[in-house]
Amino acid sequence: MGDARLAVQFAGALVTLQDSGRVGHLRYGVAASGPMDRVAFAAANAALGNPSGTTAVEVSLGGLILECKSGAVTVAVAGGDFTIEHAGSKTSGWMVLTLTQGERLSIRVGTSGSWAYLAFAGDVVANKWLGHTATHSTSGFGGGAVVTDQQLIVERAEVREEREGQIEQPGFLPHNGRMRVVMGPQDNWFRAEAITAFNNNRYSLTDSYDRMGVRLQGAHLPLDSALSIPSEPIVRGSVQVSGEGVPTVLLADHQTTGGYPKIATVISADTNVLVQLRSRDEIEFEAITPVAAIDIARRFSQDLSDYLAQVSVPRGNLQQRLMQENLISGVVNSIEEF
Repeated sequence: MGDARLAVQFAGALVTLQDSGRVGHLRYGVAASGPMDRVAFAAANAALGNPSGTTAVEVSLGGLILECKSGAVTVAVAGGDFTIEHAGSKTSGWMVLTLTQGERLSIRVGTSGSWAYLAFAGDVVANKWLGHTATHSTSGFGGGAVVTDQQLIVERAEVREEREGQIEQPGFLPHNGRMRVVMGPQDNWFRAEAITAFNNNRYSLTDSYDRMGVRLQGAHLPLDSALSIPSEPIVRGSVQVSGEGVPTVLLADHQTTGGYPKIATVISADTNVLVQLRSRDEIEFEAITPVAAIDIARRFSQDLSDYLAQVSVPRGNLQQRLMQENLISGVVNSIEEF
């Protein structure tokens, strides 16, 4: 067990180091940050057998190219359907592979998805802020952005051959483009036609999309009261509406307080799907009760726990896998033949 040194040959915008996030600091004006897609982030670490929340690289649509300068390390890629090129082969995301000295790993935009996660069988050397490497993109606090010509050091890097191969993708996430929301807390500030429009029209994501939030395009949502309200806490998934009646869904690096009214909140289970959409993708909102949202959250937590337990099981090394396969078929009794 030693260190692996990786040279960043190219990194697009908003490629950052993230752990599970610094929760518990909103009261002090500090956003939790952490991964945009928490399920994919957790899956990448689980597939390697890493502790929950281990620091990984969040890769944006800009992509990432690394070259292993020394050592060797097993890595996992999960998230959007990105294109992975390594050792002369090309595949899509959700893969565990080993990167050795002289080899390059390219993670580029594919057919769908906006974020991918590159986890390491080892500990990435990264700055911490308030005990976490999670990067707040606008301030740079935390591990920080991954940039071209930077070097990443993975301490105690390991080769985990028994974990190489495809990662099973989660089957419990919604795929119908409907984002479930709990209405409020300021839905009573909107005209009746705005509530109807919000619940019965499709919205498309715009290019105004980053780790802080995504602006939507669709039916305007006129207010029935004054625009400004006293600033109050905001959570991930809040659907905030500006004075022009345009909704914005707030995401991982959202501000901690705000004075714009919030017509609804996307439930936490569905934000992982929302963030993987791209500009011009369409969504609909489906209002559910708070009681239903709690039931979904409990079921989602159990489904996620079961899924992570499944993908964390090692597949075995090459010899062990061959022993498990029936490589000879059509066996006959030689005595009867002769």
